[in-house]
Amino acid sequence: MSLFDVLIGKPLATTEERAEQIGPIAGIPVFGLDALSSAAYGPEAALTLLIPLGLAGIQHIVPISFAIIGLLVIVFFSYRQTIDAYPHGGGSYTVASENLGETAGLFAAAALMIDYILNAAVGISASVGAVISAFPRLQPHTLALCLTILALLTLVNMRGVKDTGSAFLIPTYLFLGTLLIVILVGAFRTLMSGGHPIAIVAPPKLPATVSFLSIWLLLKVFASGCTAMTGVEAVSNGVMAFREPTQKNAKRTLTIIILLLIVFLAGIALLCRAYGIGATDPTGVGYQSVLSQLVSAIMGRGWFYYLTIASILSVLALSANTSYADFPRLTRAIAQRDYLPHVFQIRGRRLLYSHGIYALVGFTAFLLIIFGGVTDRLIPLFAIGAFLAFTLSQVGMVVHWKRQGGKGARQRMVVNGVGAFATGITLIVVLVAKFTEGAWITAILVPALMISMAAAKRHYDRVNRDVAVDCPMRMDNLIQPLVIVPLHRWTRITEKGLRFAMKLSDQVQAVHVDAEECCDEVKELWQRNVAEPVFKSGKAVPELVLLPSPFRYVLGPLVDYILKVEREHPERQIAVLVPELVVKHWWQNLLHNQRAQLLKLILLVMGNHRIIVINIPWYL
Repeated sequence: MSLFDVLIGKPLATTEERAEQIGPIAGIPVFGLDALSSAAYGPEAALTLLIPLGLAGIQHIVPISFAIIGLLVIVFFSYRQTIDAYPHGGGSYTVASENLGETAGLFAAAALMIDYILNAAVGISASVGAVISAFPRLQPHTLALCLTILALLTLVNMRGVKDTGSAFLIPTYLFLGTLLIVILVGAFRTLMSGGHPIAIVAPPKLPATVSFLSIWLLLKVFASGCTAMTGVEAVSNGVMAFREPTQKNAKRTLTIIILLLIVFLAGIALLCRAYGIGATDPTGVGYQSVLSQLVSAIMGRGWFYYLTIASILSVLALSANTSYADFPRLTRAIAQRDYLPHVFQIRGRRLLYSHGIYALVGFTAFLLIIFGGVTDRLIPLFAIGAFLAFTLSQVGMVVHWKRQGGKGARQRMVVNGVGAFATGITLIVVLVAKFTEGAWITAILVPALMISMAAAKRHYDRVNRDVAVDCPMRMDNLIQPLVIVPLHRWTRITEKGLRFAMKLSDQVQAVHVDAEECCDEVKELWQRNVAEPVFKSGKAVPELVLLPSPFRYVLGPLVDYILKVEREHPERQIAVLVPELVVKHWWQNLLHNQRAQLLKLILLVMGNHRIIVINIPWYL
């Protein structure tokens, strides 16, 4: 077994796809980590904006969190209906495209692609933030830690959905277990103390109030807190990853994820208010995440604290796995409609759409480098894509139920209509509140992506028109091509090219560009090694064409001659045989000129359908 097989796993046959499907237990690590882990940075993103209000600001986190939970419940019921309506995967792109048209579909596609990339970047950066909370000395190495985690995640995900789910089971359920214990213990102590528990490790003192609450600030806090809702769509987009009964398993997984997220958001908000815990400056000295403060206050700084922080770190890092699971599926669906390169439809050795993973990793690494791996710099770009996709999906489902009709269609329309209204209003709030903080970047990227995808579609449509044929093969004009073989010196490579040329046609031209003033030598070698033996065999002797090159150019005169011959013979195809040396090791290419490669490239760019380029390789 090779090292590559050990790291990535052995190749899987297409018939083994059923064995790669998962149930609800493995479905939570694969599709739920984005949503669940957002409990670690969603409340903190909201509390960070409340820092200017000091201690008074903490009081507002509870109503804001419950408003987000209410919105989450609406979206939950909407997506349960989407799973029923689209058992083969009902992501926003599919729903919007089929019910609202291609333009709406492109909106959803662009929004989701950006959201998945940002999810990976935010999850990884938030996990590193959790590490730095426990070990502040690591703060200068933030970006290096982010890129290391990205590389490890990529390695695990390249093994396939089943292996990924199995690998992430322990850290996922450790996170769920430790955080639930913290919330339950904190709730118990709060009740026993009459709502005023004493922290085991006191959180940092909050500053005095330096500003007053405004509607605008509340909207911004709500917008930041809505980052806790990202990832809710993942299950509906990946329904086909579940084993039979597919829809039932998908809905069960979605229900568990939403219930846990509600418990986390409500518990964190209530306990932060009870213990007086607020956010600290993530770029300042002594930064501590909200969860780090909460666990310290409730459980102390013993072994359980470090176990919990380790589980939070792992799950925040692994939350990017939702993007690994859904981004390739999304790009594949878009590519199937010709809006992305068809390479995104190719399945790799582990039944994954590998090129989607490559694209995700590249864009995520770029974002981490640009923003230095700091979560708060990425958060303003976050959630806009998710809510745009939510809204388009829900509006699309309203149209779907209206078209389908039948029993219960009206009730389903109401559920999805409420979801569309709620997420649409939230989208406007999030966009306005975060626009000047960086959301304008997303507002530009979505149309830019749509334009790019539309250009890809136009290209594929043109290709399909040009190559389409619906008639029997034409039998006219089947005369032999005129074959041109570039000639430098008389070598075995040249001999191989000429022999193949003479098998193709009786009219062969060997073209030598005289850039080294060796015309007489070439004529002599040609007469002795080609003309005489071919004449004696009774076959047509290839024509030697000598092109002068006073300025020592080779490719220019050769290409000009080929194009000239093509114009002079409008009734024939011109076959250009390009002999080239194939070396054993890549570095040996540096020892040889690459004229053959350049010639092929130039002819492909400047030629037309009557010029055919054929490689004649000589293997060392």
